[in-house]
Amino acid sequence: MDPLLKLLQQDALTKPELLARALETTPKDVRDRLRRLERDGTILGYRAILDDERTGEERVKAVIEVKMTPEREGGFDRVARRIAEFDEVHAVYLMSGRYDLLLFVEGRTLREVAFFVAERLATLEGVTSTSTHFILRAYKQHGVAIRPRGPAERLPVSP
Repeated sequence: MDPLLKLLQQDALTKPELLARALETTPKDVRDRLRRLERDGTILGYRAILDDERTGEERVKAVIEVKMTPEREGGFDRVARRIAEFDEVHAVYLMSGRYDLLLFVEGRTLREVAFFVAERLATLEGVTSTSTHFILRAYKQHGVAIRPRGPAERLPVSP
C-alpha cells in the first residue's frame, strides 16, 4: 500500500508538513498526491471515530445477516446497491458462508431498527431471510480501542 495512505489511516488529521517529513518529500507533493487520490476515488472520505458513550446521543446499532436469491444477470449487486441506499444502512458487504450480505445498521430506537428490518429490508424482492444482532457495546472500532470512562468495573459473580 502507498505509504501516504498508511499514514492517513493511522491519523487523517496529520498535517501535510508532517506527512512530507515522514515520506521524505515536500508538503506541496503531499497536497498534490492527496488531491489526486481524492479525485480518482482512492480516498473516499475522512471520518472521525467517536465514542458513542461520550457523545450523549443514544443510537441503536445492529448487524444484520441477509440471505437472498441472486438474480440471473446481476447476481447480488442490484439488491445490495439498493439496500446500500437506505439511510439506516452504514455498510453492506457481500460475504462467503451461510448468508450473503452483512449489513451494519443504525437507528434512534430499537423500534426504528425493527421497523426497518421488517418493513423495508425483509420485503425486498430477492431477500429470503434476515438475522439481526444488536450491538450492546463497542470495545474497538476501525482499529481504535475505545477506552472505558473511569476504573474498570468487575461484573458481580454469584454461584
